[in-house]
Amino acid sequence: MLSAAITTAAQALTEDTSIAQLDRLQFQFISSQGQEISTSFVRLGSGTPILLLHGFDSSVMEWRRLQPLLGLECETWAVDLLGFGFTERATGLSFSPSSICEHLHSFWQRLIQRPMVIVGASMGGAAAIDFVLKYPQAVEKLVLIDSAGLQQPPKIGKLMFPPLDRLATSFLSNPQIRQGVSKAAYFDRVWASEDARVCAALHLQCVGWQQALVGFTKSGGYGNFGNLLGQIKQPTLILWGRQDQILGVKDADRFQQLLPNSRLVWVENCGHVPHLEQPEVTAELVRKANHHWLGS
Repeated sequence: MLSAAITTAAQALTEDTSIAQLDRLQFQFISSQGQEISTSFVRLGSGTPILLLHGFDSSVMEWRRLQPLLGLECETWAVDLLGFGFTERATGLSFSPSSICEHLHSFWQRLIQRPMVIVGASMGGAAAIDFVLKYPQAVEKLVLIDSAGLQQPPKIGKLMFPPLDRLATSFLSNPQIRQGVSKAAYFDRVWASEDARVCAALHLQCVGWQQALVGFTKSGGYGNFGNLLGQIKQPTLILWGRQDQILGVKDADRFQQLLPNSRLVWVENCGHVPHLEQPEVTAELVRKANHHWLGS
C-alpha cells in the first residue's frame, strides 16, 4: 500500500509509461529473515519468465519503458529488492547483499517457480550475478546492463556512523544532487526530465528509507565478483551504453572476458541506462537473447 505522501508526489508524473507503471504496482508478503515482508513488484505478460532488477537507490519505476515492451511476449516481473524501492523496510532486518539474495530467492519460490531470464541493471547486475551463483537452478539466462560487480565497494561504509550516516543520506535525498546523477546517466540529457526526477524520488517517501540505505552501505554492498564469474555457465548477454559516464566502459570488456558463455553488445548513443534511453533497442536485444540465444 502506497503512503499518502507517495500518492501526492506521484501526481507530478506526466509520462504515460510512468503513470502506468505505478498503477500496476502490486504487493505480496514474502518470507525473509523470519518475517513476512510486504514486497512490491510489477507483473506483465505471459510466457517465459523474465525478472528485472533495478539499480542502487532505485525502484521498479526504473523499468517503466522496457517492461511493457518485454511484456508483449514474456511473463515479465520487476521487483523492488530488499531495502529498496517500495518494498517494506521492517524493523530488525539486515539489508546486506546476502539478505537481498535470500529475499529474492523467496520471491522467486513464491511467485515464479520456473527457470527464468534474470536482467540486472547497474547494482541490479551485481544482485543478479550473486543470485545466479547461489541459485543457478533458478536461472536459464543472464542479462547484464551496464552492470556493477567488477569493482571494489566504496569505503564509505566504514564512516557510516551518527551523525555522518544521516548527513550522507540527506545528501542523497537532495533534489539537485539526484538531478545531477540523472543527467550524468543519460547520453541525451533531454531524458533527465521532471518526470524522470519524480520517478527516481518516489520511494524516498517510504518509511525506513534512510535506515535501510545506511544498513546496506555499512554491510559493504556488492564487491568484485571477478574471481567467481567463471562459475556462471548460463548464456549471458552484456549490454553496455557506449557513452556510460557512471561506470565507464572498461568493465564491459572485462565481463565478456570473464564470463565463459557471454556476448557483449554496445548500445550506441546511450549512457548508463539503455533500458530508459534506448528501450526499444534494449527490448529487441533481450528478446533475441531469450528466443535464439544471441542469434546462434
